[in-house]
Amino acid sequence: MSRWKPLPAELHPHVHQLIVRLRRLKDRGELSTRQLGVKTGYSARSWQRYLNGRSLPPREAVEAMARIGGDDPARLLALHETAAEHWARGRPVTTDAGQSAPESGLEGAAVTPLHVPTGQQPYGRHLRAAVMAGAVALVLSVSAVLLLAVRLADARAELADRPGTAPETPATVSETLIPVSYTCRLERHDGRWYAGHTNTTDIILAYTHVGREVAEAQCLLRRAGFPPGDIDGIFGPQTQRAVERIQKRDGLVVDGVIGPHTWKSLRAAAPE
Repeated sequence: MSRWKPLPAELHPHVHQLIVRLRRLKDRGELSTRQLGVKTGYSARSWQRYLNGRSLPPREAVEAMARIGGDDPARLLALHETAAEHWARGRPVTTDAGQSAPESGLEGAAVTPLHVPTGQQPYGRHLRAAVMAGAVALVLSVSAVLLLAVRLADARAELADRPGTAPETPATVSETLIPVSYTCRLERHDGRWYAGHTNTTDIILAYTHVGREVAEAQCLLRRAGFPPGDIDGIFGPQTQRAVERIQKRDGLVVDGVIGPHTWKSLRAAAPE
């Protein structure tokens, strides 16, 4: 039986539950992370990140673990889908007063309001509110840049860990966070639209995600008449608003997160 390190306290309960299930399957099979790498196709280093809560394992890795550990893949994949949604949305940013700011996919960072002496000035309260809002906006902007850099590093490490895949420059953002431009190659197959970047119909995408899957969704959003901004593979505010608009049009849950139902709308062969 492995002596596991405690998982990070900030993990969402559904993410925590998924990792605990994966740990139990590893213990049941009495497998080392190196053996897991051989049996699943994901490296020992990747499994160390997954099982310690530093990265969310991809769907294929979870399915392979279920198969090896003799668990029901459908149940474990359902738990993974729920965990992925919460992982994508991240934790809310909290203010000094304990109130939660809207979820934006950023890691939560405490924001300490600035104190502005008001004296007898009639506009002191408004000035304090404006300074406080500016401080929050600055923290969120810096956090977004840092999070994009972290996601880029994770994507590069994951690509290098996959067997038979040579490391290459990620088609997301460069080392200086300069966006990459993608080309939309729209084609229709079996009643569905594709843009030439991925054939996925179920991967979860949300604010701050980067990569070819995001570029695919951006191309399909533009085709459907909901401009997401530049086709740069970065899930930013414009892309999120476009996702919410197509979700509202098709009667879906309007959460700005692309899941199986939203992919179905994006790939639908309705007239442009």
